[in-house]
Amino acid sequence: MARTIAPRWRLAMWGGIAVLLLLPLIAMQFTREVTWDAADFAFAGLLLLGAGLVFELAAWRSRALVWRLSIGCALVLAVLLIWADAAVGVF
Repeated sequence: MARTIAPRWRLAMWGGIAVLLLLPLIAMQFTREVTWDAADFAFAGLLLLGAGLVFELAAWRSRALVWRLSIGCALVLAVLLIWADAAVGVF
């Protein structure tokens, strides 16, 4: 019998991406220090959704947990590096 319920890690990953995209929108309602426009949301969405899709592809291709964790860590670090550089030009 085919399993129809998505694994918990997939729900957690896509839910986490959705929460990360909603946090600035919520923060903008309470403070003037967070001022994102449509381009900022588009950039963050493209970056996070792209990383999620790359991880989905890697998880589909690799069944070993250690490879999935390694690829996941590399993607998180890459997203943080790109985000930090885009936000304040750290690098």
